[in-house]
Amino acid sequence: MPHLAHLKQLRLAKDAMDRDWADPLDLDTVAAHAGYSRYHFVRAFKAVYGLTPGQYLSRRRIERAEEMLRSANLSVTEICSLVGFSSLGTFSARFKKHTGLFPSDYRARHVGRGAALIPGCYAMLWAGGFSPARPEHRNSEEAS
Repeated sequence: MPHLAHLKQLRLAKDAMDRDWADPLDLDTVAAHAGYSRYHFVRAFKAVYGLTPGQYLSRRRIERAEEMLRSANLSVTEICSLVGFSSLGTFSARFKKHTGLFPSDYRARHVGRGAALIPGCYAMLWAGGFSPARPEHRNSEEAS
């Protein structure tokens, strides 16, 4: 069993993945949160959490995608990008491996069983897909 200080270091890296799951994360960056080399980090993380860091991050992203597919009026491609996958094929394959369904089939099975879908523009704003434009002032009086 790892020493308590090692668990704390691994938890810092896990917290970074939980917080920044949608961002492009590479193994060296995540391992740096724990103060480990990439190779030692992979072994230690898997020993403690039962998954490699890549498997854990992929699972977190798929969980977020499931939520978006159930609740947001966004395309599968938009959701793929928002949750941090750069390849629609990889996203679809990992999604099916995790849930047993392709993303479009998952949506078809789960949508319509509750509230209406959140409009895509609001979902993108919430997920950080784009920044709201600053309102432009129409005249100098409004700017004061």
